[in-house]
Amino acid sequence: MNNFDFTNVQCVIFDMDGVIIDSEPLHKKAYFEVFDALQIKVDETLYASLTGTSTIDSFKKLIQHFNLDETPENLSKIKRKIYVNYFENDPNLQLIDGVEDIIKYFYKKGLTLVVASSSVMENIDRVFNRFNLNNYFKAKISGADLKASKPHPEIFEKAAMLAEIPRECCMVIEDSDNGIKAANDAGIFAVGYKNPIVKNQSLTNANYLINSYQELKQII
Repeated sequence: MNNFDFTNVQCVIFDMDGVIIDSEPLHKKAYFEVFDALQIKVDETLYASLTGTSTIDSFKKLIQHFNLDETPENLSKIKRKIYVNYFENDPNLQLIDGVEDIIKYFYKKGLTLVVASSSVMENIDRVFNRFNLNNYFKAKISGADLKASKPHPEIFEKAAMLAEIPRECCMVIEDSDNGIKAANDAGIFAVGYKNPIVKNQSLTNANYLINSYQELKQII
């Protein structure tokens, strides 16, 4: 995809956590609160491998890794409740710098916008309602509702299908290695957003890297 023509982009598919909203620290705090309750030690390497995957798939992996006598459904429910409490009570929670501007920029250019997140739809709706983003997006997809979450490509395959745009005219924006792999395997051009607060993702398989959304205005 080295010869990708940005002027042919008709659809932009956004990840949400770490791409639209700076919620990764809240997710991490919620996860580690659960880890503490379970009395398990999750190091940064193991935690990094969970980034971008759905909560239930993350707990499936951890249950197997630590041989826990728990269900992923129950642990996901506990983690989600903790996260929602953080989300609703953190006044400093904001959109990623420049993302609202680029969303409006793409929308005014007539591009089709889709969000494809590993978060449950309840959390996606919570973010979109809080920050008034619903009107700009044609579709919202939760990986938690699919058979497999990122790094499986299903979520981005479905995003292109709902957008009704050929994959070669779509572009994914991701901040996780699992998300980049999902885009790669779906055959969709992957832009890696180097979120300054996310230190454990390499984004080495991204087709294009950006440090700020302003950079996209120069090429699309």
